[in-house]
Amino acid sequence: MQEPELLDNPLVVIENQLEKSTLEKVNDPFLKSAGVNLWMKRDDRLHPIISGNKWRKLKYIVEHALSVQACTLISMGGQYSNHLHALAFVGKQLGLPTKAWIRGEPPLEFNSTLKDLVDWGMELHFISRSEYRELRQIKDHDGLPEKYGVGYWLSEGGANPLALRGVAELVLEISQPCDYFCLPCGTGTTLAGIASTGAGRFSILGFVVFKGGAYLEHEISALLPHQIAPESWQLNLDYHFGGFAKTSPQLLAFVDTFMATTGIRIEPTYTGKMLYGIYDLVKQKHFKKGQNIIALHTGGLQSIRAPI
Repeated sequence: MQEPELLDNPLVVIENQLEKSTLEKVNDPFLKSAGVNLWMKRDDRLHPIISGNKWRKLKYIVEHALSVQACTLISMGGQYSNHLHALAFVGKQLGLPTKAWIRGEPPLEFNSTLKDLVDWGMELHFISRSEYRELRQIKDHDGLPEKYGVGYWLSEGGANPLALRGVAELVLEISQPCDYFCLPCGTGTTLAGIASTGAGRFSILGFVVFKGGAYLEHEISALLPHQIAPESWQLNLDYHFGGFAKTSPQLLAFVDTFMATTGIRIEPTYTGKMLYGIYDLVKQKHFKKGQNIIALHTGGLQSIRAPI
């Protein structure tokens, strides 16, 4: 039976919907022949809609928004944004209005992600890339200029120190010893959350999923407490495949083969690029025989649905 004080917390509405995120051994003849053990942290199983790292990052941000009696949750993202998809759903569940500033011109026909945002009551505004870059500079929850609306501001992808607390809980769920913890990186917030608790337990390797992502080193360092050693984590910039959400025949073929071999469904934007990188590094003998790797499945499968 739940404790009485928890019933007063609106977040329980969502917490009660969550499933357990398991650690699953990846059975692949290629990995077996290489002598490398790969485990998948199945955060895609957390929730059918707000799966992966999305809820982990939002949890304590939304809790803070509720504590300051925010009237609206406002954020930004692309037209397939997993972050906005999760935020719109959370807002609907909690009865909080949501608003989004979306990069680019409005499409002639909305994709499945945008249709969900509208169905869940999120107010959408499409802006130029220059305006989008301006919004990226706003970090404080109360720092949004009035021209963009009045409410609680969430940076792109939920990049906020409060997000680290939710992501750090992921590390506490892992008892399997490992040498490397690998994850895809968009804003670097999830890596910062992993490093805030996992530094010293394993080497953290983030695969940046877009071109020109070297600046994330500064972004991640700014989020982390000063006592976290910089050498406890590193970024790999080699597997972006030309830019964010861009692919190649090789990447798509790898994703298809991985799913057919392992039975684990992935998407090519985040988890697919990370796994491609891991497999390529295994081929290059970057990992030693007998080493254990844990890879984070960050969900986001909603972005590869067939159009409605």
